Amino acid sequence: MSEKTKTQKKSWFKGLQAEFRKIIWPDRKTLARQTTAVIVVSVVLGAVIAVVDAILKYGIDLLVR
Repeated sequence: MSEKTKTQKKSWFKGLQAEFRKIIWPDRKTLARQTTAVIVVSVVLGAVIAVVDAILKYGIDLLVR
């Protein structure tokens, strides 16, 4: 491995480390609230998709008969 490659890898890892220091991690309350929001939205969208799917299936079954 050349000296240039080693220097590039060290530079890349130093940049990665610097970016990780910039991360602002959420507190427990914020994390719980956002997780709950994601779960609720996922369930609601899943239900909407299931209802639309059932309606389309019913309509297609009527056309095929």
